[in-house]
Amino acid sequence: DFMARYVIIAAAAVPAVLAMLIAVPLVTQPEIPFSAANPRDEIELEYARHAIMERSDSIIERMNVQKTEILLIKNDGGVLYTATAGGAPRLELNEQLDGADLKRLTAMIKETGFITIRMEPFPIYDEVKAYTKHSLRITLNGVENQIHWPDQNATESLIPPIVALVGAEMDAIMQNITKYK
Repeated sequence: DFMARYVIIAAAAVPAVLAMLIAVPLVTQPEIPFSAANPRDEIELEYARHAIMERSDSIIERMNVQKTEILLIKNDGGVLYTATAGGAPRLELNEQLDGADLKRLTAMIKETGFITIRMEPFPIYDEVKAYTKHSLRITLNGVENQIHWPDQNATESLIPPIVALVGAEMDAIMQNITKYK
């Protein structure tokens, strides 16, 4: 039983270590190599951030979405940003992503094998009253993958570093689009 635990822990650590081995060079390099991207790649990204807070209705406590932000990036670099609060639309912006940024994002997703990542749902700590839930749907050359993850401080499970890295890239794009709005 004691040895079995170590074997299970070691087996569970292998994907995290492999993800770190892939992500660390990408983070430490000043630029993501463009070699993975090619002009025929077809990519579409839909990234969503949901601000979730606990709401109490007399006896029942439940988690409700307070605000949702969605970033849709099309293959031609067209970007649609929408924000809703309380279920009502609040803001919609159309922008254009620089071709180099789109190519870098495509290369990052291809180089890291992001399209093949499969994740189990993350359990949220009972004492967490507010957190952000992230969702990313990627369609790359007809292959689709969708993953969901909470903020790292809302769960005891490790968010894979490459997932956090791609999420940070999407957050940065979202911030650039909305900084003057």
